[in-house]
Amino acid sequence: MKNEIKIFYSKEWPFDPAQGQFDYELLDTGEGEKLERFGKYIFVRPYEDAFWPKALTKEIQKTWEQADGKFWSSKVGAKAGWKMSKMPFGRWEMEYKGIKFLASPTPFRHLGFFPEQASHWDFIETRLRQGFDGQRKIKFLNLFGYTGVASLFALRAGAEVTHVDASKQTLNWAKENQKLSGLEKIPMRVIEDDVLKFLEREIKRGNKYDAIIMDPPKFGRGPKGETWKIEKNLPKLLSLVQKVLSDKPLFVILTSYATSSSSLSIGYALEEVMKDFSGKVEAGELCILENSNNRIISLAHTAVWSII
Repeated sequence: MKNEIKIFYSKEWPFDPAQGQFDYELLDTGEGEKLERFGKYIFVRPYEDAFWPKALTKEIQKTWEQADGKFWSSKVGAKAGWKMSKMPFGRWEMEYKGIKFLASPTPFRHLGFFPEQASHWDFIETRLRQGFDGQRKIKFLNLFGYTGVASLFALRAGAEVTHVDASKQTLNWAKENQKLSGLEKIPMRVIEDDVLKFLEREIKRGNKYDAIIMDPPKFGRGPKGETWKIEKNLPKLLSLVQKVLSDKPLFVILTSYATSSSSLSIGYALEEVMKDFSGKVEAGELCILENSNNRIISLAHTAVWSII
């Protein structure tokens, strides 16, 4: 791996003519917060790395003030959680390049998907289509798969998809997204399980995968109360992933939102996992382009190994 940082971001969130705006936009950042449009709604969420002032235009200031909802972090001394200007929001439909999914404010500040991961969705679909040779079905594994957007891009590309998450609620959400995208007739293996236990069983079964994406949380619990801590469990996760790789893997993607990690460190870790293969690792920042000042805003660390 080169000792350098790559910027991963998508410029291609689609414009919605009905709304007269983009389906998702990072409108502005500053003073520890970010201002985002999710479809027809605008939300304020914490972004602790925004050490700079917010944009000073009257239009942007008005948008900050009239946001539909704001998530308060316990770090600022307030009661953590959402404060909405109108209730209830329910769920609404969003879309990225033909894949549709439901958005809704969750108790964890997220809205059911991570827009900064759009560049990975593009990569997944492109590389799976490039890797298909007509001779075999490419097996794709999504670990900590959440509501399944990445899995749907893999499914549309023709891969045999296995989607694993510890939360039954998010797995049901993933199935709804699959139906919403018109892909419900294509089989997708959806599994509620602790990721480490799942991988251990897959190793015993001899199951192998050609492409793997993993987005481990900083902290989490499995369906039977298993505790996940990224600083403790990531080395074991990578060791198990190494053992379920096929002889000719296409790519492996690792993303981390843990503030104590760095893109270089997870890049070196992934490079060690893939040392027996001839591809390359690129490590960097997973980003969104901010509208107000045209800045590239980093929201996660990521590393990608690819044979192509």
